[in-house]
Amino acid sequence: MRNVIIAVLLICLFRPAVAQQPGTANDALLLDLYQNQRFAEAAELLKKTYPEPVTDIRVLSKLAYTSQMAGKLPDAEGYYQRMYVIDSANNGVLYNLASINLRRGNNVKAEMFYKILSQKDTTNFLVFKQLSKIYRDKNDLESMVIYLQKANKLNPADADVASDLSDMYVNLKQTDQAEKVLDGAISQDPENIVLLQSLLKLSYAEKNYEVAKNTCLKLIAAGAENGLVLTRLESAYYNLKQYECSIDAFKRIPEISQSETSYYIAALTYKELKDQSQAIENLGKAIEAGISPNISDYYTEMADSYDVRKKYKAAIHAYEKALQFDEKPIIYYLMATMYDGSLKNKKQAVKYYKKFMSTKPTGKQQKYVAYAQARATELSR
Repeated sequence: MRNVIIAVLLICLFRPAVAQQPGTANDALLLDLYQNQRFAEAAELLKKTYPEPVTDIRVLSKLAYTSQMAGKLPDAEGYYQRMYVIDSANNGVLYNLASINLRRGNNVKAEMFYKILSQKDTTNFLVFKQLSKIYRDKNDLESMVIYLQKANKLNPADADVASDLSDMYVNLKQTDQAEKVLDGAISQDPENIVLLQSLLKLSYAEKNYEVAKNTCLKLIAAGAENGLVLTRLESAYYNLKQYECSIDAFKRIPEISQSETSYYIAALTYKELKDQSQAIENLGKAIEAGISPNISDYYTEMADSYDVRKKYKAAIHAYEKALQFDEKPIIYYLMATMYDGSLKNKKQAVKYYKKFMSTKPTGKQQKYVAYAQARATELSR
């Protein structure tokens, strides 16, 4: 029924333009196309009915709207742009131009139109909300906060704006401000998942573990359980000295979602429960999770850069650090060739050639085995 009403209103809205154009659109057919969401066909019908050049702003509006609904955004923008030339004061045209450009990823043009609107109408909540998103994408956090504040003042109940603004205040360590924003929004919608997630972030930052625990439980009951929520719940229970509950929360975290934090809290909890074996195991997992698997490669690349600069001792030190994180055969080979060629240290060269061969390298690294064997033999004489 709602679609029927909208379609009828659209037909009525655009009828006055018919007398000023050479063709007349079939209103019944248009109504049927609108009702059935067949906007692409409706757009083609309108183009045939009103051939170019179209100069009547009502017909342009009809073409623009229908093209926009059909997803033909370049066409829709073109029609709205022509309307803007005719009537640059039309707020609806400005808003549609801004919205279309935002959808097309042209944030520069979208920002321009939204800013014109914001100057003309300081009460338009949606304009300030969209501007805050544009500045977030630009990583201009100061401007983002300004527009979020304006949007929030106009509509304190909007969950997305309240959540974003609260999160920003938490990041800025302005937790009192974050509380005010969330209190206003949550009072209107206490079960909103987006708001509860922001409340969890705030309560965790404030170390209000009772609120954090209860918020986690609400999120889980609402079906929003994930690794982060369970880790925060694990931490809240630990800080509330509810150790058995903390371990239960830890065990519910899927392995793929386990982190350095979850393992560390579990280790501390097991220590409180006098289970030192589990504490040691989880501390080991925390260490492993906290180390990037690429660190060995970083040190190897660093060593190569030192080698290029002929800083051979620094290069060897970098290779040694790389081995602490991952004992890759190629690192032994690179160290051996450096001791052999650049540092002229036969003893160390032989040592690392042998270490390289003892690791039984596979794949492309096998081609270095014969050379390593030959050099080790020759240097040992």
